[in-house]
Amino acid sequence: MFGFKENTTNQCIYLKASGSQFVIIVLYVDDILLASSRVELLTETKFMLNNHFDMMDLGDASVVLGIQFFVTGLVAFLDGLRKDTLILKV
Repeated sequence: MFGFKENTTNQCIYLKASGSQFVIIVLYVDDILLASSRVELLTETKFMLNNHFDMMDLGDASVVLGIQFFVTGLVAFLDGLRKDTLILKV
């Protein structure tokens, strides 16, 4: 898929890497999460995907599958599961 290699363990994750530079695509139902070592690679990937698919950029992710992200400068942190997204079985 456009030079990306599918993860053998999880078929929803795709990686394109060259040296220390990478782009990761994570697919979940009708959402796409992109991560990259460089903003330019991220922009190129968004442009390429937008040329092949009907897409809308929703901006930076703050919560994905109940995991909260914090971005400070060039570093992103995961804050574990948010309490308000947990579903408890009784």
